Amino acid sequence: MKARLLDSEAPGGKRQNLAEKLPLSTPYVVQFFPIYACNFTCKYCHHSIPKEKRKFVTDWPVMKYELYEKCISELAQFPEKIKTLRFVGMGEPLLHKDIVRMVKRAKELDVANRIEIITNGSLLTHEMSDGLIAAGLDRLVISLQGTSADKYKKVCGIDLDFNSFVDNIRYFYERKGEAVQMYLKIVDIALDDEEDKKRYFDIFGDICDTIGIENTVPIFPDVSFNKDLYKAKGIKTQFGLPMKHVKVCPQAFYTMQINPDGKIVGCYAVYYPRILDDCNERSLVDIWNGEGYMTFRRQMLDGRENVCKFCEECAINDFRIFPEDDISDYAEELKAKYKQL
Repeated sequence: MKARLLDSEAPGGKRQNLAEKLPLSTPYVVQFFPIYACNFTCKYCHHSIPKEKRKFVTDWPVMKYELYEKCISELAQFPEKIKTLRFVGMGEPLLHKDIVRMVKRAKELDVANRIEIITNGSLLTHEMSDGLIAAGLDRLVISLQGTSADKYKKVCGIDLDFNSFVDNIRYFYERKGEAVQMYLKIVDIALDDEEDKKRYFDIFGDICDTIGIENTVPIFPDVSFNKDLYKAKGIKTQFGLPMKHVKVCPQAFYTMQINPDGKIVGCYAVYYPRILDDCNERSLVDIWNGEGYMTFRRQMLDGRENVCKFCEECAINDFRIFPEDDISDYAEELKAKYKQL
C-alpha cells in the first residue's frame, strides 16, 4: 500500500497548543457551508432524518456566489492568512454549481495556507477533478461508506456504480500532482470484518496519499443510531484517542463557519447554540472581533453548561477533540485576556 495509514493523529497534520496562542487576531479555520443538500442519506447522518423532523439549520439552502465573493474578499483583510479554508457543512459541497469557481477565487486572493474540500466523492467526475486541480485545491478529503455497491445501497440508500466511483478517485489521484494532498477515510461500522478491512486497503490504499479508518461517533443527537452509540462504554474519539469530557469547547476561539444564508456560527455542530452574527450585514473581521463572538467566548470559559443547554449536551468535542485543542485547564488565565478585549 502506497498511502500512509493515519492512526490516532490529526488528519490535517501536527497541531499546536491552542491555549498558548489565544486570543487570535485571525481564525485558524474558516468553513464555508456552501449547500444544505446531499445526494446520500447515510443512516448515521442528519440527512437520514425526514426534513420535517429536523431542527433549524439555515434560512437559505444554497450560498449565493455574490455572498461568497463578499466573504472571500473580506478574509484577505485579516492581519494573517487563514490556516485552513474548508468547504464542508451539512451537505455535499460538490453539489454547488460554483464550487470550482469558489476554490479558484480563494486561491487567487491567497487567503489561506490550505484550501480543502470534504466530499463523499460520488460527484468527482473527470471534469470536476480537472476543474478542482486547475483551480488550485490543496487538499481533497473523501469520506467513504463501503467497499461495494451493495454496502453503499445499505448505508447511503443510493445505487452507486462502484467501479466507476473508484476509477474517478484514481483519476484525481493520478492527475493531481504532489502539491495536492488526498486523504481517504471510512467509518469503522462501514467495514464488516477483517476481510472487508483488507478489501478497503486493497481498493483504495494505492490511490491516495493518506488513508484512515475513523470511529463512528454520536454527533447527530436526533439519529437513533447515535443515541445508542453515545451510551457505549470505553468508546474512543473519532480519531482513535480516549474520549474525554471537555469542559470548555475551543471551537469558537479558532473557528468561523459561514452558513449558506450568511449566518455566522462558531462551531460545526448540527444545531447551533447561537447565531453569532450575519455577514450580510457586517464584515468578517468585525464579526470575529465583535461582541457576539466575544460574549460567547467569555461565557464558554465559565464552562459549556453556562452557555446553553445545547452546548452542555453537545458531544462533538468530547468525541473529536485533540489534546492540543483542550483549553479547559487554561480557562482562568484566558478569562483575564479576553476581559481586556
